[in-house]
Amino acid sequence: MENTSSLSRKTTESVGLGKKTQYMVETALMVAIVLIMGNTVLGTIPTPFLKVSIVTVPVALAAMLIGPAAGIVCGIVFGLNSFAGAFTGASGMLSTLFTISPIGVFFTAIVARFLDATLVSFVYKALHRGKLKTVSYYITGALMPLFNTVFFMGFLCLFFYHTEYVQNLVNTYNASNPFAFVIAMVGVQATVEAVIGCILAGTLGMILTKVLHRA
Repeated sequence: MENTSSLSRKTTESVGLGKKTQYMVETALMVAIVLIMGNTVLGTIPTPFLKVSIVTVPVALAAMLIGPAAGIVCGIVFGLNSFAGAFTGASGMLSTLFTISPIGVFFTAIVARFLDATLVSFVYKALHRGKLKTVSYYITGALMPLFNTVFFMGFLCLFFYHTEYVQNLVNTYNASNPFAFVIAMVGVQATVEAVIGCILAGTLGMILTKVLHRA
């Protein structure tokens, strides 16, 4: 009887360890995809008028397929990679803003992505448990890029709106206030990214959930 109990305990521990390993491997894979897409042309869809980013797609997929914590980790990695762009020159805007306020860039690049991934990951979890299970994939796919823009531009305006650099952009877009500036600068792009995210991440999320037998 004691041997049976010991065997059962070891089996449970082995299953638990297996799930943890699987979780870590899957999260690491999604992190790698975020980094690859964030540093290559794979992270953008070029159009005649816009350079559409789809880096939020693997962040959304991590939240759907692995869980909120994985989504948040991928969101933070996305932000850290963007923050690194301020040092490497990959992002001309962030590089310029970093000379004005490193803390402001930290919030704009990293905290914005953390908040985006956290909020949307838990929205997905809540919707997926209810009657909107199928639609939850598409809502998550749309909200991830949308809130990414909202938080990014929100922090940018909070920390940098009155700087000479941003005021030059404000004048270029002939914007009368921060809201008008955001709409003029990224309104169309945010809408396009939300639509593409909805279709791409939503469809992939639903298909992969079935293929991988996730709940």
